[in-house]
Amino acid sequence: MTKDWMRNGWLALALLGATLLAWQGTITPKAAPASAPAGAFSAERALRDIAVIAREPHPIASPANARVRDYLLGRMTQLGLSPTVQETDALSSSPDYPQWLAGARVQNLIGVLPGRDRKAPALVLMSHYDSVPGSPGAADDATGVAATLEVIRALKVRGTPARDVIVLITDGEEWGLSGAEAFFGQHPLARRAGLIVNMEARGGGGRANMFETGANNGELIARYRKGAKGPISSALAVFLYEKMPNDTDFSVPKRLGLTGLNFAFIGRQFDYHSPTSTVANLDPGSVQSMGEQVLAAAGEFAANPTLPGKAPSAVYSQTFGDHILAYPPIMGWLVLALCGGLLILAGRRAKAAGERLRWRDGLKGAGLALATALLAALLMHYARRWTGDGFGFVEQRGILATWATWEASLFIFGVGATLIGPLLAAVRPSRRWIAPLLCLLIGLGCSLPGALVYGFDWLGAGLGLVAGLLFLIRGGVPRNAAWAGVLCLGFVLAVGLQIFVPQVAFLVAWPLTLAAVGAAVSRWGADGRWTSLLAVIAAIACGWLGVYVHVTAQGLDLPALLGLFSLLALFVLWPLAQPADNDAKANGWILVGLSLATVIVGYGFFQATLNPWSERYPRPESLVHVTDSHAGKAWLVQMDDGPPNALNDKLFVRGSLPPLYDRPARLTATSTLPVAIPTFVSRIEPDGRVTAVLTPPPGARIARLNIKLSAAVKDVTVQGRPARWLTKAGEVQHLRWAGVDRPIVISFRPVKPDAGLAEVDYGTVLEAWPKDWRVDSGNGIIPPDAPAAWNISGATGVTGKAIVRW
Repeated sequence: MTKDWMRNGWLALALLGATLLAWQGTITPKAAPASAPAGAFSAERALRDIAVIAREPHPIASPANARVRDYLLGRMTQLGLSPTVQETDALSSSPDYPQWLAGARVQNLIGVLPGRDRKAPALVLMSHYDSVPGSPGAADDATGVAATLEVIRALKVRGTPARDVIVLITDGEEWGLSGAEAFFGQHPLARRAGLIVNMEARGGGGRANMFETGANNGELIARYRKGAKGPISSALAVFLYEKMPNDTDFSVPKRLGLTGLNFAFIGRQFDYHSPTSTVANLDPGSVQSMGEQVLAAAGEFAANPTLPGKAPSAVYSQTFGDHILAYPPIMGWLVLALCGGLLILAGRRAKAAGERLRWRDGLKGAGLALATALLAALLMHYARRWTGDGFGFVEQRGILATWATWEASLFIFGVGATLIGPLLAAVRPSRRWIAPLLCLLIGLGCSLPGALVYGFDWLGAGLGLVAGLLFLIRGGVPRNAAWAGVLCLGFVLAVGLQIFVPQVAFLVAWPLTLAAVGAAVSRWGADGRWTSLLAVIAAIACGWLGVYVHVTAQGLDLPALLGLFSLLALFVLWPLAQPADNDAKANGWILVGLSLATVIVGYGFFQATLNPWSERYPRPESLVHVTDSHAGKAWLVQMDDGPPNALNDKLFVRGSLPPLYDRPARLTATSTLPVAIPTFVSRIEPDGRVTAVLTPPPGARIARLNIKLSAAVKDVTVQGRPARWLTKAGEVQHLRWAGVDRPIVISFRPVKPDAGLAEVDYGTVLEAWPKDWRVDSGNGIIPPDAPAAWNISGATGVTGKAIVRW
């Protein structure tokens, strides 16, 4: 019993050490003052620019964006960059959504810091200066722009770089990457680009992540890791981001075959694209983290006479401090060979000591480890469902408003579930059906909240069913045999990943190899003299994994995925968590403590989600007045993808108003008022081309068109530029345009001379209420100028319909 209490003490120290290491790996650095050395990055200096850029929302083609443009031109001139403005029409589309086309009149800002070799491929520092409507954009992307200027200042102090450094501050990133499309598709300097460093943000805090590179990044990562400052970056992030539909400005040069690094911080996500994205709410440490990492990378690539070439993509990850461990994918087999050798050594040492390991006990240990990971996934998924928030960035804002409590809840649920498997392995319960029944009930309970909206939760039910079946495994398994089974399971998983996705096999192989070291030294945990070493290994491995848990929880609203990290943690925690000699009493205090913590944290979180809103975290509201000129009606439209709000839902019905609201939104009839209406005309040209012209009313900034063709067309142009659009007849094709100070002209040629038609929905947005119109606050509708006014809240939209025949 004494040995078990000591083992529990080491377990507690291991968990504490892991927590401290994970915390140290995610906190932001201290912001450097303006008095910092001239060659270093200073967040205080950068914040001066951020304060000007993020003074107010400044979306593309707005007067506020023009003011930001003029300020940045002055700053670039001060830095000796000889800035120019690339003003042009740009068209952009995504391979993931070919039916959508974005267009805009962009004004990119371009400057050059001359290098010694003016003919060498240039380093491009890229950020964007536009914000989304309604958000000052202090993080996204005023931080990136200010970091660019501060990095250039520091590089100049260090001397003339080996190559030109192009400063590209794009316009319209928030409008379909329009500025990046314009530069890399039209500007002559784009042909000189050799490597891109892009800066982004998806929140207002946290350490900067380097989450995306170009293809074949082996040599690039080798150079990046040399001077990395407190990095969070891994091959896993690069692999996953490639599979996601997300885009940044970096997506444009990457599609053209250019390589580079993409940085962003993702903490404090409540402030992402929000009215609360202000300088006051921005973490200065995040600015420092972004600047330090970009300056280190830019310094390496700008000063070196050669840029990195192509090499097989590296397997790599941050470890601790400034260190990144990286190697070619083939080296992963050597890591697994080392791990396998250590596992064999552990088995032989156990056999030499007369310790018998039965393969059936190993299978039981592996099965209970899987059950434990599934239970962790189930509990976190259950908690997410019971928050009552929908799934999606806007829908989950209630959780984002209470993020610290939510993440603490996930941590407690995960740790508590992880320790259950080793405990059950040590006992033979008289009622084996209790744990499976509880798992099944929790799984079915996932469907209770929001069942009418989201339907039956098959994921929760599936997790509960499979976990319950695995928990039917009878316990009473010796600790050494159970741990051997867990590590053999991990080895099979690591080998499978190395075969099919070698880039991410390290996530399993590294903690597994550390665990194998402990197993070999301690004979599968049987030699109690090495318990302290097992605790150190557990602290290191779990501390490293904790950074991944933190980033995954922030980046993906899928808490069930965190169950994987429960399995990985079991590799190193199992010999500390399972009591010896089939005696579970020594671990009772752990379960009691975790149960109390779960109740306390869970209660606090659910209380917070009942009313998460405050002055710092206001409820998002969006109200737009829309006149349907075709039907002669007017509507007040409220966004339908937000959390439950203070609006009187009885006033609203669900409906769509294409092209401004293609998806169902909340509508309530309101008074029709005189508004400026766009005009739409079409004509057949002498050469047989069909031309359609939308003329927006004065002051409108946004226009949208939905076009459904009855027959195929070709040679499509928008504003005179060729467009890969209107490619499918019979499907609705969408165009959105920003900067509508002149008519929008669309032209195409029918493929066949037969008669055809196009059904057109068109609309424009003026970001002001109709004259002399006020929202009636007496009926429960919140005024759109409230602090939480979201996106284009307070705007006037006008829609219409037309038929184009040929």
